[in-house]
Amino acid sequence: MPKLSVIVPFYNVQQFAPDTLKSLQANARDDFEFILVDDCSTDGTPALLERAADELPGARFLRHEKNGGLATARNTGIDAARGTYLTFLDGDDWLAPGYYTQLVDRIEQLGCDFLRTDHVQCTDRARTVNRVPVGRRGVVLSPREAILPANRSTSVDYAYAWAGIYHRRLVDAGLLHFTDGLRTAEDRPWIWRLHREAESFAAVSLLGVFYRRGVASSLTQIGDVRQLDFIRAFDQVIQETAQDRDAETMLPKAVRTYCAIIAHHLSNADRFEPAVLRRLKTMAAAALKKMPQAMLDETLDSMDVQRATRLRRLRRRPVAVAGAAA
Repeated sequence: MPKLSVIVPFYNVQQFAPDTLKSLQANARDDFEFILVDDCSTDGTPALLERAADELPGARFLRHEKNGGLATARNTGIDAARGTYLTFLDGDDWLAPGYYTQLVDRIEQLGCDFLRTDHVQCTDRARTVNRVPVGRRGVVLSPREAILPANRSTSVDYAYAWAGIYHRRLVDAGLLHFTDGLRTAEDRPWIWRLHREAESFAAVSLLGVFYRRGVASSLTQIGDVRQLDFIRAFDQVIQETAQDRDAETMLPKAVRTYCAIIAHHLSNADRFEPAVLRRLKTMAAAALKKMPQAMLDETLDSMDVQRATRLRRLRRRPVAVAGAAA
């Protein structure tokens, strides 16, 4: 059994894939495997991956016949993975040499279910270090206790799947797969589930993932209907957290985060196609009406005036919602 399985989805990233593959080569070990998943690319990406499967030690190339999105591609990789530990990388990002050896060493030393790491965000030539919002480093912690407080950034807000490493027992427990078909915000239900249901985690000050921000083909840069999957993702967070034994204390955090994300998308309305913007407003209004209304009131009262006003206006929008909370 390999020590580590690295799952790397690719979709139309022929410009960036060579850097990604070169960095995987600089992290190769006899007991590491690299699962390269092409999500039905239409450019030269598949040819690059076919060649990499022959040249990169431990590499396997899998190809979707139909584009399914990042969540589905990651699930394909998880199903194929054989390692004791699993981690992720996106097809347009890259790694420091030897990073994965350090990552495996850290989780083996700590013995926890999953480990979270810092990363470097790269926008054009700018480099910014982003830290896991966990105060205590290098010690094993309870994932549930890292969800709160509601009014501060916590570990569930740092949802990057590739900024960490995960023990196979999370796969066996049904906790590591993503919601199939989600095109954006796929990490959100995933990270909430990990923190609610896994038994242990840790954060370490280890830099080695370089996250390429602002890629034109990325869904974070595209204002089409696929962006609206964030609503399905956060609806899932609310629904699953509402069923938790500590729902009363955890839900305010979920509601506040959801409201902040809705407000963010509304503030960037000019990048959406008109029909998509109308759909966004309709779906977001329905989402607000389905939230626990007392918690929503408290959330809006605690937000800045501009965002709260925008959300209250949206909340008054007439929509048909089955089972809206009173």
